[in-house]
Amino acid sequence: MKNLRDLTYAELLDIIQELGEKPYRAEQLFGWIYKKLAPQIDSMTDISKALREKLKEGFYIAGSKVLDVKASPDGTQKFLSELEDGSRIESVIIPETGRLTLCVSTQAGCALGCKFCMTGKDGFTRNLTLSELVNQVISANEILGENGRITNIVLMGMGEPLNNYDNVLKFTQVLTDGKGFGFSHNRVTLSTSGVAPGIKRLGAESNVSLAVSLNATTDEVRDSLMPINKKYPLSKLMEALRAYPLKGKRHITIEYVLIKDVNDTIADAKRLAGLLRGIPCKINLIPFNPFPGSKFKRPENAPVMAFGKVLRDAGYMIMIRMSKGAEIEAACGQLRARYDSL
Repeated sequence: MKNLRDLTYAELLDIIQELGEKPYRAEQLFGWIYKKLAPQIDSMTDISKALREKLKEGFYIAGSKVLDVKASPDGTQKFLSELEDGSRIESVIIPETGRLTLCVSTQAGCALGCKFCMTGKDGFTRNLTLSELVNQVISANEILGENGRITNIVLMGMGEPLNNYDNVLKFTQVLTDGKGFGFSHNRVTLSTSGVAPGIKRLGAESNVSLAVSLNATTDEVRDSLMPINKKYPLSKLMEALRAYPLKGKRHITIEYVLIKDVNDTIADAKRLAGLLRGIPCKINLIPFNPFPGSKFKRPENAPVMAFGKVLRDAGYMIMIRMSKGAEIEAACGQLRARYDSL
């Protein structure tokens, strides 16, 4: 049996044709699954009973079980979902002026082992399926209820999206399909730790926005923070970013987590300005969000502001993003880790 939420429009079309049905039935099914969010096959009232019975012989519809929801005074909501095999993942709803952003996980755990991220401490379990990606959006809108709907998607939760490339690409297609969720390409952002070949492939096959978690200006420091840099060092990463196709006024978002006495000096800021020269980008500076067991510390406000001034004076558009949801363990992996220890 297969979850219908694991199927793209093209895959549904193949199934419909195999069942001897008219092609337009695939569009009906796609709309029921991703726009009307049918909870079960029998909810599809304009699909003939005969076709529904055929579908039930090999398919079903299932969501994920939300185990816990934590709300912060700043409006951030983090929820923990349990998948069909018992794996647990986290997603975060982030309210901002004029938008509600959902931070989506793409893997159960993470294999990259970035030293400033709690997710990697617990290791990697597996890639998430298309349905498990989709269900995070559905769960988020159910949690919001009458308080709004998700307007933006960022794939920057647990896991490395480009290491789950095929399912993530399908997810972005479903998100941006007018017959599905109907998000604008500009409102879907994929964040990577720097998988250079995946960046190249994404640029050729998708039009969603790209964000890169950089966090260092030398290979030595980045190697120590992000082991993936040993495979794809800064030279290869910068080459991939310079070759990334950007239409119109679009840009790449550079994410830089500022860690006290590690990567937060004026010299680091000047190197960052030089490293990114010629790449259409904006820079998000994110003071480190401490978690239990971490050896790293958050820098004081003064060096954060000084770092930002260097980049602004160099002509970059920057945003200093203070961590949200500290009261609800909103750093990736914290809520799951607490549940797993119970």
